[in-house]
Amino acid sequence: MNLETRIYQKQNDDQDKTWLYEISAKRKFIDLNLKEIWRYRDLLMLFVKRDITTVYKQTVLGPLWFFIQPLFTSVIFTLIFNNIASISTGIIPAFLFNLAGVTAWSNFKESLTGTSSTFRVNANIFGKVYFPRVIVPLSKVFSNLLKFAIQMLILIGFYIYYAKFAGASIRPGIHLLLLPVYVLLMGIYGLGLGMLISTLTTKYRDLSLLMNFVIQLLMYVSAVPYPISQFKENAPEYSWVVEYNPLANIIEGFRYSLFATDTLQFNWESLIITFVIGIVIFFIGLAFFNRTEKTFIDTV
Repeated sequence: MNLETRIYQKQNDDQDKTWLYEISAKRKFIDLNLKEIWRYRDLLMLFVKRDITTVYKQTVLGPLWFFIQPLFTSVIFTLIFNNIASISTGIIPAFLFNLAGVTAWSNFKESLTGTSSTFRVNANIFGKVYFPRVIVPLSKVFSNLLKFAIQMLILIGFYIYYAKFAGASIRPGIHLLLLPVYVLLMGIYGLGLGMLISTLTTKYRDLSLLMNFVIQLLMYVSAVPYPISQFKENAPEYSWVVEYNPLANIIEGFRYSLFATDTLQFNWESLIITFVIGIVIFFIGLAFFNRTEKTFIDTV
């Protein structure tokens, strides 16, 4: 058998091979690729475990920070906004009102800040081995969901205390079914905005420095330390800032699902609009994320 015949046969053999996996830079503009994410689910769980165990690994109080942060923030909010500024929370105890808002906001904030630095923080890993890049921001959302569940235990404990022993006129009802919807919205907004910001920080490093400042301002216009009705009553000329803020609607809706009082505003139209905006933001963030992951290693 001469050399030409051998080369010909080898080419035919290569054409007959069926590849199990194919890695290519040519992907759709919007591609979540759920099949590949499921294939790498073990890696996703590994990242979730890493995020939970390493954050407080070398701290003195460790996981107690999950409890300390929302409790101290709620106490400060109660002192400043309710006792000094005299913001009314209706029949809802002021501390419980603030604890609910802080718990919801912390979930969104941690998801946003965790995913917004995806490319910058993981550049070394991304440059060495292939896996679906979207797994990293997804792991941040899932790990923050576990932290949120722990903080919800604190909220439930104080809810029972005020309802059973402090005489507060709050009772759980059918509106609790809305709670998972608002938790889902927090994850969608945090993931969508985080992926969008992470793509921008690969070129504009100033955004990472600006993030903490913007998030602090955003908290105060997202109805975290006050009900929307109070803002509209005290500053009607600026009510549009909060009323048309989807994050404020999420915080207010989260509280409504727990308390459902006249102090809190809820309507199905605002929920649907907030959900649609969240889906749009998510897919925009995903589209930019998929586009940036092909070339970001040259700019980071």
